[in-house]
Amino acid sequence: MSSLPHTSSAPFSPTDVRGSIATLPGGRAWRHPLRFAGPGLLVAVGYMDPGNWATDIEAGARYGPTLLFVVAIASLAAMLLQTLALRLGLVARLDLARACRGHYRPATNRVLWLLAELSIVACDVAEVLGCALALQLLFGVSLPVGIAITSLDTLIVLGLRGKGFRHVEAIVLALIATIGICFLVELILVGPHWVEVARGFVPRLEALQEPRALYLAVGILGATVMPHNLYLHSSVVQTRHVNNDPESLASAVRLSTFDTVISLLLALFVNAAILTLAASAFHATGHHDVSEIQDAYHLLDPIVGTSLASVLFGIALLASGQSSTITGTIAGQVIMEGFLDLKISCWQRRLITRGLALLPALGGVLWLGDGGVGKLLVASQVVLSFQLPFAIWPLLRFTSDRSLMGHFVNGPWLKAGGWTIFTLIAMANLWLLLR
Repeated sequence: MSSLPHTSSAPFSPTDVRGSIATLPGGRAWRHPLRFAGPGLLVAVGYMDPGNWATDIEAGARYGPTLLFVVAIASLAAMLLQTLALRLGLVARLDLARACRGHYRPATNRVLWLLAELSIVACDVAEVLGCALALQLLFGVSLPVGIAITSLDTLIVLGLRGKGFRHVEAIVLALIATIGICFLVELILVGPHWVEVARGFVPRLEALQEPRALYLAVGILGATVMPHNLYLHSSVVQTRHVNNDPESLASAVRLSTFDTVISLLLALFVNAAILTLAASAFHATGHHDVSEIQDAYHLLDPIVGTSLASVLFGIALLASGQSSTITGTIAGQVIMEGFLDLKISCWQRRLITRGLALLPALGGVLWLGDGGVGKLLVASQVVLSFQLPFAIWPLLRFTSDRSLMGHFVNGPWLKAGGWTIFTLIAMANLWLLLR
């Protein structure tokens, strides 16, 4: 076996640490699956960003638990698509951006690259607004000042230079645990009506008849099935060292799929918890017009009866924004290196993304005021939904190409599931445009 790079000094970019994390059996048997754990967490944390909060809070406050089925369906769609992304990375040894550069014309690649970059900026706008809100709620700073402070999160990325990917994954796991524990305590404090919550997971198309409900459903879809996360996952799974024989590849695909499903189930729990919290704390008490995160924060104390609820809410919001900062930087590097064959350092990539996000975030707050943050957050997630078909189409084409995937080419059920998701997302986007 060839020697592996030493991960503790590995660069931040996943393209520089391909195959750097050993996954060969050794020691106790349970350690082998754990070596594949991590990439799914990097993907899942994007599904817990402040944009998800905005769509889930407004959906829960307006419609109660009715739209929980949208969260569940979107999460299942994300599991299938992320499974395809990891298969492309492990089997073809290509990330989605690099595969596009190798198979499409330059003009097509430029369009796909610009759309992918737009999705990252839209997501970063949500992170800027979410972190700024968390700083305002927890420490009393104004939103413009909070937005300015978020520009300093480049220092966080700089602090990760020289760290191996296992360090990055451990940090993200800690942030996810923080978010999950906060919402678990919140649900215990609120005490939802669990029968009504269970009914919310039953699909009802009539629930989407109202234009605002459809708008929020599309936002939930975009926030859950993020397009740039497909590029990210197909790259970060390649940090695991996997032999090229069919048995090793099959084992890697199986264990990575398990990692992905478990991680996205955590994301499903968080998103369902946010919507359930809003439904139980606001909709059930007659506060149907709560659409701003700061309104939700201030209303929690008198409704729940303890200041602990709002403090946990603010801490979880700050953790969600910071965790998404890390994965957004990695996704930006993957997309730029894959489409353009251009490599820049992580802090430079972070400055570019954050610089592009600060302008619309600050401009929107100055124009709409503090009360417009919720509208900006939901709009950013709808933008993500409109980018999805342009990432799903090449992913399905590549993973259905036997010359690339060999024995691991998509079977009939995977093809049917993937193209069904593509069609439903495209139709939902078109429906929203025409209404």
